Amino acid sequence: MPALSRLACLFAVALLAGCAGTDSLAPSSPSGAQTEYDAATRENMREGTYNDAFTSSYEPLPATPTLIQNATVMTAAGRTIENGDLLMRSRQIDTLGTDLPVPDDARVVDGSGMYVTPGLIDSHSHLGVSATPEVGPHYDNNEVGMATPQLWMEHGVWPQGPGFARALAGGTTTALLLPGSGDLIEGRGFTAKLLPARTPQDMKFPDAPGTLKMACGENPKGGSNFPTTRMGTAAGFRSTFLDARNYREQWDAWLADPTGAPPERNLGMETLAQVLRGDMLVQVHCYRADDMTTIMEIAQEFDFDVRSFHHAVEAYKIRDLLAERDISASMWSNWWGFKMEAFDGIPQNVPLVHEAGARAIVHSDDDLEIQRLHHEAAKALRAGREAGLDISRNEALRWITAHPAWALGIHDRVGTLEPGKNADVVLWSGDPFSVYTKARRVWMDGALVYDRTDPERQPRSDFELGGPRTEN
Repeated sequence: MPALSRLACLFAVALLAGCAGTDSLAPSSPSGAQTEYDAATRENMREGTYNDAFTSSYEPLPATPTLIQNATVMTAAGRTIENGDLLMRSRQIDTLGTDLPVPDDARVVDGSGMYVTPGLIDSHSHLGVSATPEVGPHYDNNEVGMATPQLWMEHGVWPQGPGFARALAGGTTTALLLPGSGDLIEGRGFTAKLLPARTPQDMKFPDAPGTLKMACGENPKGGSNFPTTRMGTAAGFRSTFLDARNYREQWDAWLADPTGAPPERNLGMETLAQVLRGDMLVQVHCYRADDMTTIMEIAQEFDFDVRSFHHAVEAYKIRDLLAERDISASMWSNWWGFKMEAFDGIPQNVPLVHEAGARAIVHSDDDLEIQRLHHEAAKALRAGREAGLDISRNEALRWITAHPAWALGIHDRVGTLEPGKNADVVLWSGDPFSVYTKARRVWMDGALVYDRTDPERQPRSDFELGGPRTEN
């Protein structure tokens, strides 16, 4: 089946759903004798499932070897190749250089006057749960409770949401989809390839590390129940992680010596136990500098790492600490002042964090800004240069490619154009930091998934096709 037809079919097939029950204890034999668990099963139990449920079913589209010629190739790895060529083969970046020979089986794309970058990566999106159009029935972002780590973002994602294809048309190929920030601990995030799909698992980035969404500040303390103060949020985090530490110790002891029945499962504690083992990346919604340092101290107390502070409008105030502790900051280019904890936001936030040696990231948190991440990075680059900071274009590109790839734990496969990495590639109509530039073509794993010049390669969801027409 041609790649184009497959894209259409992915949207056209109805989403299938199933239900499965989960016992609180591991399965036992019919006679009641305890089942013996092999090493693979115990590893699954350590991660919270007894089998391969909820693993990625993503399959790359068929890909033709493709050679882009005579473009400005911005690798985001420190090298820009003028009049450069890029060869994609076997779903990977094969070769970069100039005047590359044309393989006999390759499709040739003339990139004259255009630019090539890695596919853009958004480290903070709510596509699929705050799904477009933003109406009540599409809102699956927050549950009510002080801490709900048992929630999994992927169980609420609507893969037919129109926002995915629109983000792809803006050059964004990967995004971390996150639940909201109404609770201290809202649940697991979901790293997605933004390719049309029937099910969330069909979008799931293969073998991406798990992520946990936490939140501090005004959002989680803004309800009518505990916590209602910043003191309460700190106490809530600490008490929850105390319980998680006890749960982890019980399970780790049984996994080391699996005799007798295993401890009773608790879905929320399973998630936090993975955090405490270092197997899950922690992403924290946090605006103010003092809130971020409080989270750092809680992480130190319970011996886990924070991977990225999100929104982080006061990250510039603690940029040295972020660099020292190797914590990235996922920030807007210039949002500020829309609530009290955002009042000290400045347009130089991203470049100042970068200048201090920390990993600066430009994120969207918005279904429109994800369509123009390259413009958001350009705004931050200009603010930095106007403040007198010497920031290269390659470094600014890394704010929306290499650095978010690191925050998501997938930097070994995407985020830069280097041989052996996944061929997630964007061909831009011009300079990607120009407001006039648009994504011309987008490849994912070497397959052409969007072409601005070809309506047949501009995927749309079933929802956008509309319902039956009626005559007046």
